[in-house]
Amino acid sequence: MTAFRPAMVPPLFAALLAGAPVQAAQVQTSAGALTIAPVVQGLEEPWGFGFLPDGTVLVTERAGRLLRVADGTATPIQGLPKVQAGGQGGLLDVMIPRDFTTSREVWLSYSVAVRGGAATAMGRGRLSADGQQLEGFETLWTGDPAQGGRHFGARLAEAPDGTIRLATGDRGTGPDGMQAQDPASSIGKVMGFTRAGKPLPSPDGWAPGVVSIGHRNVQGAAFGPDGSFWVAEHGARGGDEVNRVEPGRNYGWPAISYGVNYNGATIGTGTTAPGMEQPSHYWDPSMAPSGLAIWTGGQMPGWTGSLLVGSLKFDHIARLDPAQGFAEELIAAPETGRVRDVRQGPDGALWFLSVTNGALYRMAPGG
Repeated sequence: MTAFRPAMVPPLFAALLAGAPVQAAQVQTSAGALTIAPVVQGLEEPWGFGFLPDGTVLVTERAGRLLRVADGTATPIQGLPKVQAGGQGGLLDVMIPRDFTTSREVWLSYSVAVRGGAATAMGRGRLSADGQQLEGFETLWTGDPAQGGRHFGARLAEAPDGTIRLATGDRGTGPDGMQAQDPASSIGKVMGFTRAGKPLPSPDGWAPGVVSIGHRNVQGAAFGPDGSFWVAEHGARGGDEVNRVEPGRNYGWPAISYGVNYNGATIGTGTTAPGMEQPSHYWDPSMAPSGLAIWTGGQMPGWTGSLLVGSLKFDHIARLDPAQGFAEELIAAPETGRVRDVRQGPDGALWFLSVTNGALYRMAPGG
């Protein structure tokens, strides 16, 4: 992740931002008054987004559309994989690798129908020169099957060395299902892949590509500029977590949790167990975290080093400051309804998706 450099703002961003004050609102934050302006509206259950080098934004809709957003207009892209859109599944995250200018690759995560139920999958295609088609799309990896339509995880992130991380959920198996604790299963894990889509080496007895175990439902993932990898994941009733993921570690679910089962019963052995990691931060009550960005300065330099996490439950964006014991600032406005994804844009602004409003927004100083 690179710091914001004003001279590198793509021309398409400049054109888009020239009209940003239209329908704009303001919110008071620790960085002062910030303006929130819609980039595109009329989205149907948006899930993830990413930036192309020319300033175009790609947005996924869970029902199965990938949209190319430019000048406030969203145009569907053709050539997508067949997804199973039901429950929490469908077309989920999109990731644009750093070498897009030469590779033209667009990576997607999604749920697919398989024998035995449904699974989290990952694949890639190459965006055509006219931006209308994903050419040669191929599914590179499909996880283990499970019944039901919950907890697919599916956040994608590119590591500084160009390898890929994909987070998978526990598929809603609950506190009694131990797949997330089974290192031979891909369910409830952080997975690692080469740029060719091959699983990275894993410890003996672990499924190929498994980086870490014991995750419930990762809905936010990002690499920091120092190479650290962070995830935000849903707990049960309470116990939503932010974790700094280290290879070979066990993050506890469902053996330990700071939440309780939906019937009020204790989950596992409580909050601690030998060989299991403690979260860097947790929420109780749950705020349903979704999307995670690690702030590198941009137009709000006082936020440098903070984690920005959206809330699907309480309609805000949480700014967590690791330097202050993960002290939390809540950024709330009518536009922050059910925030699904958050990113620091190439222009140094905070961009986020609202499911409630069906819109992509940009937040930054200015009138």
